[in-house]
Amino acid sequence: MRPNPVKSRLQAGECVYGLFIDFYAPNIVEICGRLGFDFMIFDAEHGPLELTQCLEMVRAAELSNIVPIIRVAQNVQQVVLRYLDIGALGIHLPMVNTAEEARLAAQSVRYPPLGRRGLASVRAADYGLKPLAEYVTEANRELLLITHVENRQALENLPEMLKVEGVDVFFLGPTDISSSLGHPGNPRHPEVMAAIEDAVRQIRAAGRVAGTLAIDPEWTRYWRERGVQYFCGGVTRVLVPALRKFLEEVRA
Repeated sequence: MRPNPVKSRLQAGECVYGLFIDFYAPNIVEICGRLGFDFMIFDAEHGPLELTQCLEMVRAAELSNIVPIIRVAQNVQQVVLRYLDIGALGIHLPMVNTAEEARLAAQSVRYPPLGRRGLASVRAADYGLKPLAEYVTEANRELLLITHVENRQALENLPEMLKVEGVDVFFLGPTDISSSLGHPGNPRHPEVMAAIEDAVRQIRAAGRVAGTLAIDPEWTRYWRERGVQYFCGGVTRVLVPALRKFLEEVRA
């Protein structure tokens, strides 16, 4: 199994930067890898991506030295397993709102004795061409679990969730938090900012890793200065203004 440089850099206290992509585009994955992004998240929650499409994008990530992570729509062990088996090095799980749900997620991504993931000679395990015992040790060490804290319930339950072993990043979703707190689409509202800031303080005080969206450079700098390490933007969010600017310039 490939080493996971994103996980090792987070453990070393460094920051990492990646992108969500919610449509099938292996070439964009390759380009982002060659540009130097640390990881990409293939969004199988909000986008139309299917399992076989994610597989081809994982292959593109491996060829271009970028860590493939998949956002899975359901916190269900056998659903998570299928995305891990194709070779994802990390899993994003949305709407993890309780310690019990966080514990289920942690058990789903790792093999016994750390979890309950089913073992088979799948692509992630090099099709059984290496000893499975060796692969299990590597997978339990290298896989990255990112759980989303993105509503009022999760914020209230955060102290208990921080006690759960096996969650590598607690990802604060500003868009959904803003919606949950009654300020949809306004992550910079003072109440939303205060809620995220309090959550970051708790995560850091517990010795855990915090993540959030890289909405723009100013937002990213603000949260990096407060100890957030894991940042991701969106391919569409980057493409739209760039394409709009290009069209305006060539029409001028």
